[in-house]
Amino acid sequence: MSIPSSSTIGSTVLGYPRIGPDRELKRATESYWAGRTDASALHDVAAGLRRDTWTGLRDAGLGSVPGNTFSFYDHVGDTALAVGAVPERFAGVTDPLERLFAMARGRTGVPACEMTKWFDTNYHYLVPEVGPDTRLAPGSRKALDEFREALRCGITTRPVLVGPVTFLLLSKPADGAPEGFRPLDLLGPLVEVYRDLLAELAEAGAEWVQLDEPAFAADRTPEEVAALRRAYDRLASATRRPKILVASYFGELGPALPALAATAVEGLALDLVAGAADLDCLDPEVPGLDRKVVLAGVVDGRNVWRTDLDRALATAQRLVGVAGRVEVSTSCSLLHVPYDLTAETALPGDVVDMLAFARQKVAEVVLLGRALREGPDAVAADLDAARAVRERVAATARRDERVRSRLDALGPDHYRRGHGDVRATVQREALGLPVVPTTTIGSFPQTAQIRRDRAAHRSGTIDTGTYTERMRQEIVRVVRLQEDIGLDVLVHGEPERNDMVQYFAENLDGFATTDHGWVQSYGSRCVRPPILHSDVSRPRPITVEWARFAQSLSDAPVKGMLTGPVTILAWSFVRDDQALGDTARQVGLALRDEALDLEAAGIRIIQVDEPALRELLPLHERDRAAYLEWAVDAFRLAVGAVSDATQIHTHLCYSEFGEVVGAIDGLDADVTTVEAARSRMEVLADLGPGVPRGLGPGVYDVHSPEVPGTDELVDQLGAALRHIGPDRLWANPDCGLKTRGEAETVAALTNLVAAARRVRDSVTTG
Repeated sequence: MSIPSSSTIGSTVLGYPRIGPDRELKRATESYWAGRTDASALHDVAAGLRRDTWTGLRDAGLGSVPGNTFSFYDHVGDTALAVGAVPERFAGVTDPLERLFAMARGRTGVPACEMTKWFDTNYHYLVPEVGPDTRLAPGSRKALDEFREALRCGITTRPVLVGPVTFLLLSKPADGAPEGFRPLDLLGPLVEVYRDLLAELAEAGAEWVQLDEPAFAADRTPEEVAALRRAYDRLASATRRPKILVASYFGELGPALPALAATAVEGLALDLVAGAADLDCLDPEVPGLDRKVVLAGVVDGRNVWRTDLDRALATAQRLVGVAGRVEVSTSCSLLHVPYDLTAETALPGDVVDMLAFARQKVAEVVLLGRALREGPDAVAADLDAARAVRERVAATARRDERVRSRLDALGPDHYRRGHGDVRATVQREALGLPVVPTTTIGSFPQTAQIRRDRAAHRSGTIDTGTYTERMRQEIVRVVRLQEDIGLDVLVHGEPERNDMVQYFAENLDGFATTDHGWVQSYGSRCVRPPILHSDVSRPRPITVEWARFAQSLSDAPVKGMLTGPVTILAWSFVRDDQALGDTARQVGLALRDEALDLEAAGIRIIQVDEPALRELLPLHERDRAAYLEWAVDAFRLAVGAVSDATQIHTHLCYSEFGEVVGAIDGLDADVTTVEAARSRMEVLADLGPGVPRGLGPGVYDVHSPEVPGTDELVDQLGAALRHIGPDRLWANPDCGLKTRGEAETVAALTNLVAAARRVRDSVTTG
């Protein structure tokens, strides 16, 4: 059945970056939090960003423009506000903006919502909390307000909402929910709220609405697939509603595809990059597919490589004659890539040839859409130009035979250290630490002056000697501060580091870094993911001199701080021309050289952070064992050459640790620190005996400006002792302190040390 062009949505994208090309939203939000500007100024910045996005996408030639993709913090939190799924502890906060910020950052005596990774990305979302008493009802009118705002700009947008089933599958039972309650139990009343929201949008003039259901790109039970079918049967039965586009991404829909095709929704958006397996399920025999608009997601929304236009077009053409109508789209929202490649004037030309950022991906979608509608001859010159670029990229030297030879020469012993019990005995004697030792995760607050000094050095305004001396002065200050506070294991504070991944990328061969390639990680936190384009090696030591200098200032051990190979990959845009595991081992080999040099410099503790270990876990169980094998191998390669006396730490955060507990044990670190504060130590039940060595559960949330009291921290450590013994327990924050203020950091760490001493006294005298 052919669908009239007037009923379709044209070539489109599933979402767009929202922080602003120069992080305008970050600056405005942080200024508002600091009290330097008011809410009106913040809303003005947001309105300008929304307007620029809508008009830019329209003018680029898209057939329809997504709306409601803007957020002051997180789109899942926005959805919770829209449907009334707000934890009771925030009921007293009536202003929608302040309520969102309270849920995200907490308030005095009121903990923030838990935060975790959005599927297998580095974006963090606020975990909704629901229970049988949650009063679901239309709440925030953000989606409607922004739709009307776009209308005033002359643009009819396609409002985007997290779909109701995914929303509940991402939710957790609220505190006090009875045993056996599942968030999915609320699907019936939640769907009714969505029907009301859709009716309002239809009345305002919305022609289409996009409901995102990425939870179905992961393994789902038949019961959950049946719930998806029921939800969309009910939504599609409404008499007053826009046309419904159900979008899934990050993988194939599998059994959910025929379930959705059988409903009366008008459109499906498929990720045909990560979910290409769905192509094998798409045939005219799938009931209902011939009545659907299908968006072929053939332009990768997760990575920055140019699209192979010939291959993408061939993929989209496979759907012609199967779906009622086929349009081209991105595989997912462009939230995960930077704004515009043309802003990068310092990237080497051979690297630029490989790349496309959000603006360039929109142009690829428009070009492919035209080729699909009018035939390739209509855009022959553009396709020829793209082929020429692809040929230049193919001719670029991306292999380093020295690196490959070193990896080929490795044997099993290069991935192993001595037995954990032997290491523990040697380290106790070498380090002489007390029971429940205290430490931090690595970074200390970075002042505006530190950031100015780094920028001045990068631009050549100050020379290397001056820059080094200023960084050394800051290291001296931070080491003395930690000694005054009474911490047992110190850090140098990382003043020289702009970001825990970018810093290493700038010092490793095989990477390129950007000046303006900002991507949102959560809230106002933005990162510039490096571009890993070729074989990786370490041309010279990276962290050694900073760590050596810090250790020379104190008799207490100072940790060397490295970012682990999996996290470097997860938070970079990684080459797609070889297996990810091969690239991970290259990074692990480079870090191995660094770890050995740190040990030779007298560093007795080395922390190799792997907060992204869970993040890259494949969404399907069938793929996980292979991933975990190479992820663990890469870490063990990085640390496998140091002596038993050198204590290896690792750090993980914002993850469902139970899903990777075997791999955490397999890392064989001597001490593992984990984020545990927001979940109030719930994650420790997942870890249990699976981490038999030292464990440091983060006892306070560094993403909240609230200073925890000593009694609160004693309670947190006491809760941890119910899961692990005092001989294994460490006391630390749940993440680095880079984004916190000096005063709150000192107060929090002072209370942490006092709490650890109280617990130490109780376990040693009791």
